[in-house]
Amino acid sequence: MIVTPNRSLSEEVENLLNEQIKMEGRSSAYYLSMASWCETKGYTNSANFLYNHSDEERGHMLKLFRYINEAGGHAIQPASHDIKHSFKSLREVFENVLDHEIQVTKSIHDIVDHCLSNKDFATFNFLQWFVMEQREEETLARRVIEVFDIIGEEGVGLWTIDQEIGKLHTTAHAG
Repeated sequence: MIVTPNRSLSEEVENLLNEQIKMEGRSSAYYLSMASWCETKGYTNSANFLYNHSDEERGHMLKLFRYINEAGGHAIQPASHDIKHSFKSLREVFENVLDHEIQVTKSIHDIVDHCLSNKDFATFNFLQWFVMEQREEETLARRVIEVFDIIGEEGVGLWTIDQEIGKLHTTAHAG
């Protein structure tokens, strides 16, 4: 890692973090699209869950932006395109959430591994927040899928699932 008076972040790490910014920005846009779909289908609790999740992902992106810029790099605003807007079912929405969160976790872990192996301890430490955040997000997404499995989608099942998703979101953000 080359450190200069003007920069404490290597260009390689800057590029990796800018790629993560793209992923977080895409997450925010993707969850916003999912929220809109849920709202148009009458799943108001799921929509609120996803609107809030979209805001959180944007917050993650901003956290990375500030870190890069403060370390002498240049954070780049990502473009959002090719976002899916239609889904077959509420379950598909949340299966996509889980799959996406697993991808984000892998990406964070890859950057953490790179930072550790290149002795960029400041960025390694900064990323520990993201490591723990991803654990929470994956756990919450898995719990939503479990709700589908436990309740079932027949009869009032989808209505009940939507109610439970609202409770999960409230519980997850109370602690």
